[in-house]
Amino acid sequence: MEKKVLNYRIIIEKERSDKKGKYVFNAHCPTLGVADYGNTIDQAIERITSLIQFHIESLIEEKYPVPIEEDVTTVITSVSIKTPSYAKFTYL
Repeated sequence: MEKKVLNYRIIIEKERSDKKGKYVFNAHCPTLGVADYGNTIDQAIERITSLIQFHIESLIEEKYPVPIEEDVTTVITSVSIKTPSYAKFTYL
């Protein structure tokens, strides 16, 4: 049986999990509408990958169509902005 390789865009965002400065990493696959998290980026990727696999297997088993993305090319970067030394900042 021939297999098809599917590629999905995953968005990972760092989120403060408590007031003690601890963080978690949220992973979201917009095409499938599934999300999970991990204490590290690697753990978040591992968990969302397992969830995507399970979700696709469930769709196939229930004979639902499997959503795919036509183009999964996404570029994410950050920028550095110079600000005056007197500026006040807050963490989100």
